[in-house]
Amino acid sequence: MSSHTRYNILLMISEDNGQHLGCYGDPHAQTPHLDKLASEGVRFENMYATQAVCSPGRASILTGLYPHQNGQFGLATHKYALYDRFPNLPDLLKNAGYRTGLIGKLHINPEDAFPYDLWQNPKAWISFANRDVRKMAEVAGAFMNSSDEPFFLQMSFPDAHLPFHRQQFGIPARPLDGKDVAPLPFVGIDTPRLRDETADYYNCMSRLDTGVGLVLEQLEAMGKAENTLVIFTTDHGAQFSRGKTSSYEGGLRIPLIVRCPGMNEGRVRDELISQVDILPTVTDIAGIACPAGVAGASFVPLLNGEDAAWRTHLYAEWGSGGVVTYFPQRCVRDGRYKLIANLLQDRPSPSALGYSEPTQKWASGATREEIAGANKRVRAAYDLYERPPEFELYDLQNDPWEFENLSDDRAYTAALQALKTRLASWQADTNDALRHPENLNRLTQKHDEIRAQYYAESAWGSSRDYEWDYTEYLYER
Repeated sequence: MSSHTRYNILLMISEDNGQHLGCYGDPHAQTPHLDKLASEGVRFENMYATQAVCSPGRASILTGLYPHQNGQFGLATHKYALYDRFPNLPDLLKNAGYRTGLIGKLHINPEDAFPYDLWQNPKAWISFANRDVRKMAEVAGAFMNSSDEPFFLQMSFPDAHLPFHRQQFGIPARPLDGKDVAPLPFVGIDTPRLRDETADYYNCMSRLDTGVGLVLEQLEAMGKAENTLVIFTTDHGAQFSRGKTSSYEGGLRIPLIVRCPGMNEGRVRDELISQVDILPTVTDIAGIACPAGVAGASFVPLLNGEDAAWRTHLYAEWGSGGVVTYFPQRCVRDGRYKLIANLLQDRPSPSALGYSEPTQKWASGATREEIAGANKRVRAAYDLYERPPEFELYDLQNDPWEFENLSDDRAYTAALQALKTRLASWQADTNDALRHPENLNRLTQKHDEIRAQYYAESAWGSSRDYEWDYTEYLYER
């Protein structure tokens, strides 16, 4: 891989899916195009979102910063926004002479901080209601082929976001149904209803795969595949209980496939990778200076097959999604153990309630009745999900989907303490303002006020006539 070659860059970001691809060993996934991409590039076994909801994950990809560093720690829909106009991928690449394009959503505030020459996001063919991957690929092809100047194209596919459409625009041609699949392992509950939900999630994954294949086909047909860096990842994990909006593996552990000309094919790496690593990797490959202060690191040595020194610990967080899901958490994992710190452990988790309450916000969640019918171990995990303690500790080697909290087990005191120390260091190193109780209290009070005034009737909110003030005290310029 030459750092002097002006590679085109194709960044494909899907919605709301974990590693549910054939190339990751999922037995139900029908993803031949992504599997082929993995066979031609590098697949990362341990790739993580920084926060398991849309805007924060996407902002981390584009800025190389954690949500608490850049300010986008909740959904743009609810007026959460970046603290500042940070250097970002379209900005850096445009300044280096790239044509920049976005097909699909950005979902980061302020939008004008991201300079795309082309931005197409019409509801008729890119939305949660309409997912026409053929049209997306057609527009992508026109942009990629419109000039010989190098391009940066970001594709934001709407699959596999809720609602899980069984079929759209004839895709997939032969949808799966509940009898063809099993619930995702981190859910831990198996009912016919959840199998039907899961089948349609896999149908979304199939349609996503078709879209990716059509874009790659265009790239090949115009003779640009040999000179294009291709990155496929997602914003965060799947929208099932203990997935999206949680700090569990089901919400944070995601796919990452990278194909770059001149690499050995079909390699798998098991290093701990984060969304914050994408910006420094792209700038490294493009030969552009990486902005000072980014949280991530270039994984180009890993792409090249080198035995490079790499991080031993990986970090993530939760801030908010919509206002009603505000529930700050911080987490860290090493090669085996994972710690989740719940900063408001005196409250129930609004995300857990969003899946299970009778007024269930997300139909893909396990209901109270379904949870009650599960075995004792699973019921205990759901009780803890809803009312978490200050710290949760999991042995990912023996309990990869986190059903047994070990934080009170004296046999794991050393592991618990080591990760607490690591987490505190990371919070200090990244200037996490919520490590100071007065900031946490002020932010919590503001959320409580806005929720009471604007979100008493629904999670969507009655209006957006409020303003956040967290930039004043969470960010030091």
